[in-house]
Amino acid sequence: MSAGSHARPSGSEDPARRRPRWWRLGTPLVVLACGALFVVSATSSEGTDLRPGRYTDLAALVDDEAESYDALRDRVANLNAEVTELSSSLSDDEVNRYQRRIERLRDPAGLEPRRGPGVTIVLSDAPEDVINSTTGDVNPLLVHQQDIQAVVNALWKGGASAVTIQGQRVVSTTGIRCEGNSVQLQGVPYPQPYVIQAVGIQAALLTALEGDSYLQAYREDAADPEISVGWALTLENSVTAPGYDGLLDLNYATPLRS
Repeated sequence: MSAGSHARPSGSEDPARRRPRWWRLGTPLVVLACGALFVVSATSSEGTDLRPGRYTDLAALVDDEAESYDALRDRVANLNAEVTELSSSLSDDEVNRYQRRIERLRDPAGLEPRRGPGVTIVLSDAPEDVINSTTGDVNPLLVHQQDIQAVVNALWKGGASAVTIQGQRVVSTTGIRCEGNSVQLQGVPYPQPYVIQAVGIQAALLTALEGDSYLQAYREDAADPEISVGWALTLENSVTAPGYDGLLDLNYATPLRS
């Protein structure tokens, strides 16, 4: 050993080899854990983004939800067609009797399209400048679910044979409820303005609309410049109401037995 060199103490190890044993074991475990997380994420997402961008545009959100609803509705329509085809192929007297009864009830249930003279009513929020300038309660300036329901109920009272909202047929299981700045109809959110159409005798429909006390108050708000909530009524020579093609099952809660 040359002079000036320093002898390594007896029994010491090279620092490069002095890594803890847990390091050699931990690295593969971390890699395996990361791989497992990737697999779980891919399975849970089912091909979608688990961290989608935040929706800043209400119209974009509504369009996205509407597209999903349309895809599910098409699937339901195809499955219903398969069920009908399979049922009609059976040569069972009891099944055939029920099929004839179902066919008779399709039109009263709103499953068949209707066309004829009628009315169109458009409800809309007050203009943006009126909403921004108000210092009081903003609710009278907006369209709510009870406003839409009041119009629909008045149309039924006036003998309407078919009613649509945003082009969707209204049936006995149709639900209307507020969802943020939009109204949700049959599970799909729609922004204003809300277009309501009815097929029926125009004179009877107008009488029912004009005689409804709730709608009288709404029209007074529409005529008030400080509120200016939207109301527009048009007589139509021909209104087309498509048949309802959504889910027919009615879900409801049942009380628990003690």
